[in-house]
Amino acid sequence: MKKSTILRQLLEKREALVVPGAHDVLSAKLIEKVGFKALQVSGFGLAATLLGLPDMAFLSFEEMRNFTRNIVDAVNIPVMADADTGFGNAINAMYVTEKLIKAGCASMNIEDQMFPKRCGHIEGKTIVPCDEMVLKIKACAKVRDELDPDFVINARTDSIAVSGIDEAIRRGNAYAEAGADMIFVEAPRTIEEIERAVKEIDALVSINFFDSIEGGKTPLLPVNQMKELGVARISVPVGSVFAAAKGVQNYLEAIKDDIAPDRKEVLFSFDEFKNIVGVPGFREQEKEYLPKFVD
Repeated sequence: MKKSTILRQLLEKREALVVPGAHDVLSAKLIEKVGFKALQVSGFGLAATLLGLPDMAFLSFEEMRNFTRNIVDAVNIPVMADADTGFGNAINAMYVTEKLIKAGCASMNIEDQMFPKRCGHIEGKTIVPCDEMVLKIKACAKVRDELDPDFVINARTDSIAVSGIDEAIRRGNAYAEAGADMIFVEAPRTIEEIERAVKEIDALVSINFFDSIEGGKTPLLPVNQMKELGVARISVPVGSVFAAAKGVQNYLEAIKDDIAPDRKEVLFSFDEFKNIVGVPGFREQEKEYLPKFVD
């Protein structure tokens, strides 16, 4: 079964599918290893790890596509890509949709911010006119229908921060009518806004949990509660990169004065890490296909 079909079936259950964000191939492999059923590529995470910069449209589409393709090739679960604003107008967004489908992605997020965009939980956002975004979604949907009808277009609206929940619902329905499969309502501020989005938008609804100790706009509610509300997807885009950064800092601080022998609380063992990156499998291939050698 195609990865896009698997993802679509999971989302249509409306059971709050938790989709963590991957910021590189290693984090993607760990997401799969732990047992999540899908992952998303975090534009925030890629900008931070590749450039050391915030999620403010510094990455080009080719950079995003290449790293996304590496992630798709490394895991067996569906991958949702980050298409930002489509990297231009509707024609550019059609090209982006085509390339992401051909890269093996199961879905993409595309948002209604003005370019250059920014993380949904960073202030200073502006959004494009609704009619412009509707045409962009129609263009992307045409490509989807031709190449992979199960590919999930997840149309994100940042309009709550600009115009409030009523505008987010209005846009969500307009985007769904234009061909979006799911509406990503960014940064609702209360459970009441989440409830309204799910009830009043005639499509699957995705909610973003900005998984930080503090700084996110949306309240972090239990998954079961989100499931009861009928949310299709919970996006957890940045937790892995925040955890990775904190873990590296903790390790470096621990060895700064003395490289103590016992670091089990902050490190994988060498054997554990070799399993994550697939060393045993390659060793078996070496035994079968390379001349005999001495270990």
